[in-house]
Amino acid sequence: MRCMICESLSLKHICKSCQKELLSPSLYQRKILGKIPVYSFYKYQDIEPLLLTKHTDLGFYIYTILAQNSFAPFAHSFNYEGLACSVCIDDHVQNGYSHTALLNKYLSSKSIKPRYARLPAKSKVSYSGKAYQYRLLNPRNFQMKEFEEEDVIVIDDIITTGLTLTQAVQVLESKGKNVLFCLTLADARK
Repeated sequence: MRCMICESLSLKHICKSCQKELLSPSLYQRKILGKIPVYSFYKYQDIEPLLLTKHTDLGFYIYTILAQNSFAPFAHSFNYEGLACSVCIDDHVQNGYSHTALLNKYLSSKSIKPRYARLPAKSKVSYSGKAYQYRLLNPRNFQMKEFEEEDVIVIDDIITTGLTLTQAVQVLESKGKNVLFCLTLADARK
């Protein structure tokens, strides 16, 4: 097979050289609710074509590469005295896999225990490409399913307005959970 980016022969969809040169993550930060840090590994515009594959068969391979280059190293360098769990936003399966569950899988470490199907949305409305007003009028209505850990890291693939993560954090906090921070692949803020 050939690398999607440079077209050289490769055993992966994106060769090691392109991964090293183009997919080395940096941490970008913003806050939601005035207190909860949201860390993103990439700027949306830098990896947009890769992110747009998420609802395709190819997306599974691309998101795996992105998670291996960002979430996995972060998890292994994350030092925490206790055990935190990571929960992903609405990790229902679409097109053969859940892109948020895949990201969550790569956070598994001595300090982080991934939890799945713990924050489903009652509303399946898509926010993709929608304005902030639309997002406000159509809440996701997250429902927390019980889990034992108190300290939580919230996972999503992209932060745009921050409304989805805000809604998720509010539900978790209303159930007595301590949200340490949120992690996303990309920040769409310009």
